[in-house]
Amino acid sequence: SMDEVTKTIQDYQQEQMEKAQLEEEKAAEEANAASAAWLKEKEAEDGVMKTESGLLYKVITEGTGEKPAATDTVEVDYEGSLSDGTVFDSSYQRGEAITFPLNGVIPGWTEGLQLMPVGSKYELYIPADLAYGPGGTGPIPPYAALKFVVELHSIQKEEAAKAAE
Repeated sequence: SMDEVTKTIQDYQQEQMEKAQLEEEKAAEEANAASAAWLKEKEAEDGVMKTESGLLYKVITEGTGEKPAATDTVEVDYEGSLSDGTVFDSSYQRGEAITFPLNGVIPGWTEGLQLMPVGSKYELYIPADLAYGPGGTGPIPPYAALKFVVELHSIQKEEAAKAAE
């Protein structure tokens, strides 16, 4: 009967959806485990430091300027890559630095850049929970830990930004 055909189709669709969800969950677990393993490797490297939140960083060049606050706007050059080395974004490749409010980016950047005096160049190793988490974004897959090479060129203080408006 038509009811039996409809029920069979619905059961099949439900089964396929559950199967797809299990595959997604397995892929997410594997990605999460791979990110954790990569971060553990990085943490063991000489010169790599860890903050309370789990952010890892390495000082390449220590600047002598002041450090930004989360409410400041900063000018930086950077290159972002996945743990396998795939570059997903680079101001170096575009040939121009970028300026943005520090509290308008991923938490790993907000925290990491506050550690950097102007003139510094750091490598940031950012756990997924301080980056794009389970959702990922664009070329960044879910649960991806990220590496950023960041140079802090200047700070535009919150008060100066308001005065300029």
